[in-house]
Amino acid sequence: MPSDAIVSLISMSGRPLILCADDDEDILALVSLRLERAGYEVTCVGDGETAVAVAQERQPDAVVLDLMLPRRNGIEVLAELRADPGLTETKVLLLSARVNDGDVARGLDAGADAFLAKPFRANELVERIEALLAA
Repeated sequence: MPSDAIVSLISMSGRPLILCADDDEDILALVSLRLERAGYEVTCVGDGETAVAVAQERQPDAVVLDLMLPRRNGIEVLAELRADPGLTETKVLLLSARVNDGDVARGLDAGADAFLAKPFRANELVERIEALLAA
C-alpha cells in the first residue's frame, strides 16, 4: 500500500497517531500499551534515524522522543522534524532520564513542546499527550 494511502486511512480512522522513539524495549511497550488503551494509534521505533523516516512518511500527530537514541540523538531528530514543513506543527514530548536543566532547556529550545522525566507515571504520559493534542 503506498504511503499516501496509509496516511489517508489513518486520518479517516479518527485516531490520532503517536510515534514513540526510544531504544528501551520496555519503555516502548509501556508507552504503546498506555497510549493504545487511551485510544491512540501508536508506532514505535528504536533509533533516531528510523524515527525521522517514519515521521516523514506517516506524519504523526505527536512524537514521544527520547533524548538518548542510537543513529541520531533526540535533539538531532527534533531539529529534522522542525525543519520539515510537513512536521512543524507535530507536537513533541521529550521523554528522558536526562533531567538536568541543560538537557531540558536544550530540548525545549530545539522545539520540543513538553518534557517528561523517566521514570514516569503512565497516567501522566497520557495526560501530557492529551494536553499537547488539545493545544
